Amino acid sequence: MDSNDGFRVYVDRLWPRGLSHETFHFDLWDKDIAPSTELREWFHSNPQANWSEFEQEYKKELLHSPALEAFKEIVENKNKVTLLYSSHDTIHNNAQILRELL
Repeated sequence: MDSNDGFRVYVDRLWPRGLSHETFHFDLWDKDIAPSTELREWFHSNPQANWSEFEQEYKKELLHSPALEAFKEIVENKNKVTLLYSSHDTIHNNAQILRELL
């Protein structure tokens, strides 16, 4: 955790493997903003081939969900927001898509 992170939001549905609740620091865990279980499982079956379609489908999920507007209201007055995710791929993950929509 870095004091410069601002408001830290974990944006995955599942707890990050290998991290304890004592060592993983976040201000909000928003499971509702994460991709649906079905979409996440489909994407992880072949991330390289499925990325473009995952990106489109996740955006659709977000844009048709009240969770996105609720999330925007939570973070709109924060000076800095850090989106936390458990993927090892820093480019192809749901946090990048969410960041684009914010």
